[in-house]
Amino acid sequence: MQAVSASKIRTRLRTALVASADRSFRQRLAETLTGLRWKVREAEGGADAWSQALSAPPEAVIVDSWLPDLVLAEFVKDFRGTFPQVDLIAAGGEQDAQGARGPFRQELLYALRHCQDTDSAAWNAAPDLCASEIERDAAAVFMQTVEPARDTAVASFSEQINLAPAMNPPVVSVRVPHDATAVKPESETRERIPELVGNASCMIEVSRRIRLVAPRMTPVLIEGPTGSGKELVAEAVHRLSARSRKPFVAINCAAIPEALLEAELFGHTRGAFTGAVHGRVGRIEAADGGTLFLDEIGELPLALQSKLLRFVECGELQRVGDNERVKVDVRILAATHRPLAHLAQAGTFRSDLYYRLAVFLIRTPSLIEHKQDLPILVDHFLEKLGKLSPVKRIDGAALAKLTAHDWPGNVRELEHVLERAAILAGDDPVLTAREIDFGISVH
Repeated sequence: MQAVSASKIRTRLRTALVASADRSFRQRLAETLTGLRWKVREAEGGADAWSQALSAPPEAVIVDSWLPDLVLAEFVKDFRGTFPQVDLIAAGGEQDAQGARGPFRQELLYALRHCQDTDSAAWNAAPDLCASEIERDAAAVFMQTVEPARDTAVASFSEQINLAPAMNPPVVSVRVPHDATAVKPESETRERIPELVGNASCMIEVSRRIRLVAPRMTPVLIEGPTGSGKELVAEAVHRLSARSRKPFVAINCAAIPEALLEAELFGHTRGAFTGAVHGRVGRIEAADGGTLFLDEIGELPLALQSKLLRFVECGELQRVGDNERVKVDVRILAATHRPLAHLAQAGTFRSDLYYRLAVFLIRTPSLIEHKQDLPILVDHFLEKLGKLSPVKRIDGAALAKLTAHDWPGNVRELEHVLERAAILAGDDPVLTAREIDFGISVH
């Protein structure tokens, strides 16, 4: 391979197209590539990437491990056939082994690895580098193009890839040290899910687990105290999944009378019971192709648990009053504030259903566990309240009063307390300790 001079590299226009439904991932990758003197274009899905590539083909395309509108494997195959000159990298080992492999691939892989280090869940299957596929000249070019501030990282990178040829070269996973770039707090480098306000480590872990499981069909059980944001977690899992354009149907198993719950879940035919004047599609069937969120699953009666288990196992349901079975494709997310494993051991919840639902567990922390996020949460809720009226501020005494509270109702209680305080403050732009009242908050 003929070495390319550094001067040519610096003057060459290099454009990378990043295709991902995850906006935070696109932004992180774009930031790293921009620092390596790339021009970055972003696409939210496969169709968008196609359109942009047709209008102006880039030098390289990086595509996420799933696309919300196209099948990844088909996209990769068709894209390589139409744009054989474009260096394409996709997750899950879909590297372009036969197509174009530009001289800047090392920079692209460096950016991927750096993004993986800052958020290990954002790129679940970043490709490994095989030593026999990496040219020393390209590594030298890469070292000349990076910014001086990254010299330490690039030297480490070069040491890992500059291996002597071998009959069976080892696979090298390149991981750039965290201190190779400017030092940032973990809450900034590992960007959280936007819906989950808070930079505490326990909140970052919730975001990490959401990103890990969202692209899969795996059932998820969300456990946490009342008011800690379990439905927000479920919505985030759905939003980041391939089913994001399909329905998200939520049902609170504790809020519907037991006599009506079966018909609400599975639907019913006309005349199935007194008052059933018309047939109705149940919540499960309404979620076909999308996500079904069963909130407070621990309150589901045992009789219905067996029917739900049958649906989970075979994907078929039977409407009340009907003899026909209906095939439904849904992903199930469940939530509870009760220790479901203990209920299963006690026999008040079916253990077989528990093991079907709790394949992947996400726990939402109580507010007291991430109390350091209180100022951020206060600002968030005051800004939210400001959409309908002028945004209010809070003084130090009021914030101290909020900090001293033990928050049995968690984040939901905080939101209610601030809403009540904003009403009590009237036209006053500043909330004081006088308006902070915990006496009637709904837990």
